[in-house]
Amino acid sequence: MNTGSNEAGEVVTAAHGVTVDESERRDERGLGSRAPEFVKARRALHLSWQVGVFVVGLAVVVAGVLMLVLPGPGWVVIFGGMAIWATEFVWAQLVLRWTKRKVTEAAQRALDPRVRRRNIILTSVGLVIVAALAGFYLWKFGLQMPWKIKDQ
Repeated sequence: MNTGSNEAGEVVTAAHGVTVDESERRDERGLGSRAPEFVKARRALHLSWQVGVFVVGLAVVVAGVLMLVLPGPGWVVIFGGMAIWATEFVWAQLVLRWTKRKVTEAAQRALDPRVRRRNIILTSVGLVIVAALAGFYLWKFGLQMPWKIKDQ
């Protein structure tokens, strides 16, 4: 699926083989609040709904940021928080669309044979350097750890 196109009327083939007009999909899932109609009808309730969505999304994004330095799937959780925000806020929907487009473009670039060949060569060179450093360490110091375990 081509998420990088901004052309109106472009035909896209879905995973199950049905073609969908890109402009129809965009109109169908327009920008804006996904709150239920009875919530949107009452201003105070809608504002409360937005505050609740913002707080929950903020908690998820903060947890994701913490997971960047702690163990856990930080980026996945951050994008999950952005998806929560995107249910209510247009700016988050635009950020998610931009991110999806960039990820799709990067995935397509990664499948390019020249890029794959370059990545394989760089990985191989990196592994050779790591193996050489490990071999030098073992030759110089043996299997000793750099700290003294005998004192315990």
